[in-house]
Amino acid sequence: MTTLKKIPLSKRAIGIILLFAVATAGIAALLMNVFERKIEASFANKNRIQLTEDDTDPKKWGLGFPKQYDSYKRTAIATRTRFGGHGGSEALPEQKIERDPWLKRIFAGYAFSIDYRDRRGHAYMLSDQEDTKRQTKPQTGSCMHCHASIMPVYRELGEGDALAGMNKTHKMSYQELNKKAHDMGHAHPVSCVDCHNPNTMEIRVTRPAFIVGIQKLAESSAEVPAIPSIKRWREGSRKQPYDPNTDASTTEMRSFVCGQCHVEYYCSSDMPLTYPWGDGLKMEDLETFWDRTKLSNGSRFYDYKHKESNAELLKVQHPEFELWSQGVHARSGVACADCHMPYMRDGASKVSDHWVRSPLLNINRACQTCHRFSEKEIKTRVDKIQNTNFKLLQRGGAALMDLLDEIQAAKSRGATERELKDIQEIHRKSQWRLDYIAAENSMGFHAPQEAARILAEAIDLARQGQAKATKLRR
Repeated sequence: MTTLKKIPLSKRAIGIILLFAVATAGIAALLMNVFERKIEASFANKNRIQLTEDDTDPKKWGLGFPKQYDSYKRTAIATRTRFGGHGGSEALPEQKIERDPWLKRIFAGYAFSIDYRDRRGHAYMLSDQEDTKRQTKPQTGSCMHCHASIMPVYRELGEGDALAGMNKTHKMSYQELNKKAHDMGHAHPVSCVDCHNPNTMEIRVTRPAFIVGIQKLAESSAEVPAIPSIKRWREGSRKQPYDPNTDASTTEMRSFVCGQCHVEYYCSSDMPLTYPWGDGLKMEDLETFWDRTKLSNGSRFYDYKHKESNAELLKVQHPEFELWSQGVHARSGVACADCHMPYMRDGASKVSDHWVRSPLLNINRACQTCHRFSEKEIKTRVDKIQNTNFKLLQRGGAALMDLLDEIQAAKSRGATERELKDIQEIHRKSQWRLDYIAAENSMGFHAPQEAARILAEAIDLARQGQAKATKLRR
């Protein structure tokens, strides 16, 4: 029988084993610490406060979610990029209509010719609306839909039904509804409760006009490659209307929460607030929707009659959601929040940055997670896109001014309304396209080729109208 001799371990081998054991224990301890910190970050503050649907003051939410609230408060900080934002310290931002006089002229006969300023952060969305000189003209209560944490007010007006409450506000003056919001304690700009369920903290949509609008979009036959959940709903039983809060994916919801307000809509006293998505999300789809919409007197829909041309014009609001839906980012599954509210590391926590701002001010986290280029290269590419669209926009403005000049000249020579009718229709179509990009807050970046196409059509139509008007004065 062979006896195995014990081979003594060398001091070096023992040292290696001990070192390995210590390293393993250290790594295990580190992982446990990270895990505990994450659990602590997730739950430590949640039990300190009880939140309800009526808690519209973000300060209360900040007691439980201080990191998100700290970044939310930064929306009061002045920021500026080359083609947008407000970088000054004055009480109100700079007037767009003073910087680009053609803007003032295209809105002749409408309140935007009085006051049309650069945008500021979300912190100012209510106060800037309350202070605008457009309030010197009658404004409807519908305007508060996207400027205040308005849902409790809607529920009270509708006796528990928010949609019914919203549908009453177009008959109220802005001052009347604004006072009610203040009296009820809900006169805050967009708040946590507008995008988060107070019980689960899940993101959600609350605005009734968005829910109605996207249901109409789902019921249409329009292609919506950026919203695959609508396709899935269409392939189902359709027994229940499309519900973004249950049917949409988390990625889609990270755009829907922004699309509640960053959209084109009707906001005046003739009918309830309306999102024009019944025919699709393309520019032409929205135009078709408005063209077939009737005012309460039975006439074709329009926002205002132009003071010079007498054309029945459409005023575009800010169709970021619609233009984004036509771009490569949307089709690639990139959500609004991925760029404007990117994730950030704060200690052991990963949180979404609630300082909503231009990605150009946050390139490292907003862009470079996907685009492996230097900040300089990314800025150069974006600037080329935006500068191209800016030049087209200015050429469109010049073309529209020439059209208005020719209409005035034709009128001075006795042209009748009947003779001008076709030219007025061209004015409507051209200005709709020009304003679509002027009012959209990315200078075309959300869908560069689509924006350039729309502006090219605006220029072409304006020149066609100019040529027709020139013939009338010969």
